[in-house]
Formats: sequence, structure tokens, C-alpha cells
Amino acid sequence: MNVYDAIRAKRAIRQFEDKPLPDEIIQTILNAGRLSQSSKNTQPWQFIAIRDRSILEALSKTGAFAGHLAGAALGVAILSPNPDEKFQTMFDIGQTAAYMQLAAWELGVGSCIASIYEPEQAREILGFPQEWTLRIALSFGYPTAEAIAPRPARPGGRKSMDEVVKWNKWG
Repeated sequence: MNVYDAIRAKRAIRQFEDKPLPDEIIQTILNAGRLSQSSKNTQPWQFIAIRDRSILEALSKTGAFAGHLAGAALGVAILSPNPDEKFQTMFDIGQTAAYMQLAAWELGVGSCIASIYEPEQAREILGFPQEWTLRIALSFGYPTAEAIAPRPARPGGRKSMDEVVKWNKWG
């Protein structure tokens, strides 16, 4: 699968089979995140790779829409320095998340982003130091048949190119 095909086909997967991911697939996913680009090559991240079901369930309660973490074969907490101190940090975290998700998709592994709205609760669960922040976690696993079944397009669908692209200047 080439990158553009992966981007076109990729969708958020929130329902996973109860099946572990092989170590080599996990290593590939994590390495894709490690290799992602960042502002001035600062690589402002640390990853906590989580397989323990009880930890995934606890972490799933730290965000209003993070429930999919509880059923994942792998969760990845993406830690960063405080993003309020350098605005590029969240962009870099987004890139590392996207690289991991695209690498996973190519390997037949689904994923979804979880916003962490209770970062201090997440800190207690995962035990990371005070100088690190957690705003984003990813769930990974093999998609259930229901999760990848064809479904009708959402009302409105994707915006057209003309709606999102301006050439040379606005207007």
C-alpha cells in the first residue's frame, strides 16, 4: 500500500478484536513515531507503550471519548513537555501520532486518537514525571469486522477541494 492509498483508506477504528499484536508490529508502530519529523529535530516526545488491560481501562476514563483504549491490544501515551511553552510541540505530537497510525494501517492494524482531559489522573495511572504532559494517547488493535464494514457516507462528507484550498492568497 502506498502512502496516498493509506491516507485515503484510513479511518478511525474504535472496536478491536480480542487478539494481541505481535512484538514486531508493535516495534514497527513505535519506530514510525520515533522517526517522525519535528520542529528543529527536537523530538519532544516520550512514549509509554501499554499492553496491560487494567491500565488501558483506567486510562480510558481520563477522556470523554477515550473509551476505545479499554479494548485496545496496545495503547501509546505520547508524552511531551508542556505544549503551552512552545506552540510547535502539539504539531510535533500530531505528526508522531499520524506516522504511527499510518504505519499501523499498512500492517492491518486499526487505531484511534484519544484526547486526555484528565492529565493528572493519567499521571497517577502511568507514573510519569512532573516535567512531562499527556494530552494524546492512541489505541491500536486488529479491527473488528463491524469496525471496517462498509457504511453509508456521513451527511456532508468531506469538504471539496474548492472549500478548503485557496490559491496564492485568500479571495
